[in-house]
Amino acid sequence: MSAVTRLALAATIAVGSFAIQTEAAAATPTAATAIASQYVTAADGTPLYVKDWGPKDGPVVVFSHGWPLSSDSWESQMQFLAERGFRAIAHDRRGHGRSGQPWAGNTMDQYADDLDAVLRAKDVKRATLVGFSTGGGEVARYIGRHGTARVAKVVLVGAVTPIMGASATHPEGVPEAVFDSLRKASLDNRAQLYKDIAGGPFFGFNRPGAKVSAGLADNFYVQGMQAGAKATYDSIEAFFHSDFREDLKKVNVPTLVIHGADDQIVPIETTGRATAKLVKGARLIEYAGGPHGITDTHKDRLNQDLLDFISK
Repeated sequence: MSAVTRLALAATIAVGSFAIQTEAAAATPTAATAIASQYVTAADGTPLYVKDWGPKDGPVVVFSHGWPLSSDSWESQMQFLAERGFRAIAHDRRGHGRSGQPWAGNTMDQYADDLDAVLRAKDVKRATLVGFSTGGGEVARYIGRHGTARVAKVVLVGAVTPIMGASATHPEGVPEAVFDSLRKASLDNRAQLYKDIAGGPFFGFNRPGAKVSAGLADNFYVQGMQAGAKATYDSIEAFFHSDFREDLKKVNVPTLVIHGADDQIVPIETTGRATAKLVKGARLIEYAGGPHGITDTHKDRLNQDLLDFISK
């Protein structure tokens, strides 16, 4: 091979390499932009992972998840509604799922402010807010702190409102010993705690004759272990002791309360039924024999109940 030929070949290789590098460089901002578009930044800089499914011009439904889960726990409801023309939005709470894990701010007030950041970033107006368990408290506190200017309707599913735990002014709540045992178990071996909750009372698998699904239990466990240890530990205080009675008094939009009648985690008598009495005009639907995790065990009925309520 002559010197000229070798020079020409080297030049060809160099140009080809430059073209590949240029294409890669051009692709990088696009990929970075795509990733960034999946996040909203909270006021303190915490990145919040957000799913935004369905047509962007459809009626908006915003979901807030339970402890220690993520927005993945709403996948059945989000897919069902998005396929029917709704825009379904859900974020991973700070410290949970794919969101950032800040040391501080794992409080109900901050959860509510983070939800506000998501609604503002997505320019949400006239949304139906749907909150499950801890997420129900988040929705109530959001309205207590930010009002209903962006809210058309509210759905509380197995929510911890008005108060989950017992206190001097709420002695009928879940005993303080349960709170202490949850916190201790979270520190001792939270992986086992999540397996015990999912394999037992959450889905009602501890009831005689229950049809146990290892898949549902595993999904709960995986979502829980995605979350940060500090965030999930702090969140126990947030969902157990927060008092939402004043927040619920500010709910001035149509409200649907859905609760499993056999909820062993958030007992219906002191939460779902009490919430329906506190919110003016609220409608209560009880799922006979329903456990806490009705978003999965009763998903077909729940999906239809949501669709019927939102579509009115």
